[in-house]
Amino acid sequence: MTQVGAPPDQALLLADLHGSLSAPVLDAMTFLNEVVGRFPDAISFAPGRPTEGGFEPEDLARHLQTYTTYLEKELGWSRDQVRTQLFQYGRTSGIIRELIARTVANDEGIQVPPEAIVVTTGCQEALLLTLRALFARPEDTLLVSSPCYVGVTGVAELLGIRVRPVPEGPAGPDPEALLAAVHASRQAGERPRAFYVVPDFGNPSGASMSTAARKRLLELAADEDFLVLEDDPYGFFVRSGSARPTLKALDHSRRVIFLGSFAKTALPGARVGYIIADQEVIGPSGRRTMITDELSKIKSMTTVNTSAVSQAVIGGLLVESDCRLRTANSHAVAHYRTNMDTLLDELERHFPAARRAEVGVHWNRPDGGFFVVVDVPFVADHRALELSARCFGVLWTPMCDFHLDGGGTHQLRLSCSSQSPQEITEGVARLADFITAQTTGTAG
Repeated sequence: MTQVGAPPDQALLLADLHGSLSAPVLDAMTFLNEVVGRFPDAISFAPGRPTEGGFEPEDLARHLQTYTTYLEKELGWSRDQVRTQLFQYGRTSGIIRELIARTVANDEGIQVPPEAIVVTTGCQEALLLTLRALFARPEDTLLVSSPCYVGVTGVAELLGIRVRPVPEGPAGPDPEALLAAVHASRQAGERPRAFYVVPDFGNPSGASMSTAARKRLLELAADEDFLVLEDDPYGFFVRSGSARPTLKALDHSRRVIFLGSFAKTALPGARVGYIIADQEVIGPSGRRTMITDELSKIKSMTTVNTSAVSQAVIGGLLVESDCRLRTANSHAVAHYRTNMDTLLDELERHFPAARRAEVGVHWNRPDGGFFVVVDVPFVADHRALELSARCFGVLWTPMCDFHLDGGGTHQLRLSCSSQSPQEITEGVARLADFITAQTTGTAG
């Protein structure tokens, strides 16, 4: 007998599932992936995927062999020890922490012991573990620059963490706007616990913080007693000027937790990320431990450990590069620089100054990274994206998906990371046709 009020076929009601599943932020990535799949022939400026130009399938076996040789020859491990390292679950905090510590010291000047590192299943798990550990009270609030990467706001939604946006300027997060947000948070009865920031070529805006702004941010963190969650996937990929120091390299008060990933700098398919956290935790008895011990406890109840095989592949790649990924990424840096220059040149060609003023189209000029933001004179939402894909064969990302305060409605994000210069040239031509049709009312 069917229970009164039960849905047909005993289907589950969305209202009976966790409330976060109805949050718009969780639909953003799903919709984008669905549109990309439906229009495979469209030129896509949508996902921030790294280039595949330097990848070869046989590289995986070579990296794995390099790592096993490193264990045997450099560390003096027996065959049985190597076998256990690769075939068993392994240490929860990771098996390549020493190599990561050497790499961040060489590349970023970040000096931490291996014990201050937890290897994660991508940076997304790093976000999950960190937010779960830090946010303990109902009043704990996460400050984020707005617009903001949906991965962090989505995790906050899943964990029931309050988020407060901090308006971002042309040069990235403004420390004084952050200070105002911290004060507003406290006045509202909240505890501003941490500030999430991508200081270099951020996703989605492409903006970067000056060195002076980074130092001011760290001063505020110490004075106002909050932590900084630094996510830095794009810092290597400088287009103009020189690389700026990471917040963690400037951190002398242990205020920064660094969230890293090898997705953009090594191999996205390995899904290997890491957390650098050298903060101490004082227990009830006064015993001091590292926060990485607490993060590992959470990880043991989520993914148990990051794939040993994936870590071994990344470990071999690090050994081959002498733990210097900046040098190893020189070809990728050149590729992204060329692509960004091509994208900006093509936008300028299709929208010279006179036409920009006439049509109302403008864009920023990032110093590096993957992303450019274009202002348009129409609502650039999911409906407009679908029209662009179906009728003009070009994909992009609505900026409204990245705003917590209702902004970005007339902006779109272009990613220029995975295409060839020829595809970018053709894609911008299609985008220009779409924008023209939208502004003249002839689209669709």
